[in-house]
Amino acid sequence: MKPPERLRLGINIDHVATIRNARGGALPDPLRAALLAEAAGADGITAHLREDRRHIRDPDIEALMAGISIPLNFECAATLEMQTIALRHRPHAICLVPEKREERTTEGGLDVAGDENRLADYIAPLRDAGCRVSLFIGHEAAQIDAAARIGAAVVELHTGRYCDLMAAGDPAAAAELAALRTGAVHAHALGMEIHMGHGLNFETAAVVSTFPQVMELNIGHFLIGESVFRGLGPAIEEMRRRMDMARDGIQQT
Repeated sequence: MKPPERLRLGINIDHVATIRNARGGALPDPLRAALLAEAAGADGITAHLREDRRHIRDPDIEALMAGISIPLNFECAATLEMQTIALRHRPHAICLVPEKREERTTEGGLDVAGDENRLADYIAPLRDAGCRVSLFIGHEAAQIDAAARIGAAVVELHTGRYCDLMAAGDPAAAAELAALRTGAVHAHALGMEIHMGHGLNFETAAVVSTFPQVMELNIGHFLIGESVFRGLGPAIEEMRRRMDMARDGIQQT
């Protein structure tokens, strides 16, 4: 059996900015968190510049682009303003996500199938600028097929429902996990790279790390919260350890 490729870990630093913004000052600094994450073994940094700037702000993107040496995954809504910002910075990757002002966090995947023509036109200049375009979607085949048709290089499958069901001890979590697995297999067959993210903790991240089609996990809120108790570096190192152990276990099954 061919050994599985090393699973990448992207660290979302949005909620470092949330804490900073709660007091209106300069601390804690999201760039410092990104550099700590890099030192702890992160493979990339994710930052979501929301339209309402509730956490990450424009100067944060400037600082991250100048300050980190690992790739930046720039999350944003598919708006003209965000396209302009993305084209100015040209980050390694741009992940398009759905966004609603009233939501606390991203509530679901992008409806690519229902907005296919507009999204195809939207991502074309981003691809031409050399950015990898990722679409944050659910595991439904219709959404995956649409993402492939418009030329997305990557799909990031939304793991939030699975994580919520697991946290509640709901037996429906098994069916949701199976659907995520099916989605990953389907997207891989269409030639796209598969990432997963949203709501992952040590336990759920270890489970999806066993999917050989998945190449990257993006994790933020849990690790920022865990860092209160053990420090950001040790929290990331523990996540990295659990992911690697789960990945290595693929060969033993």
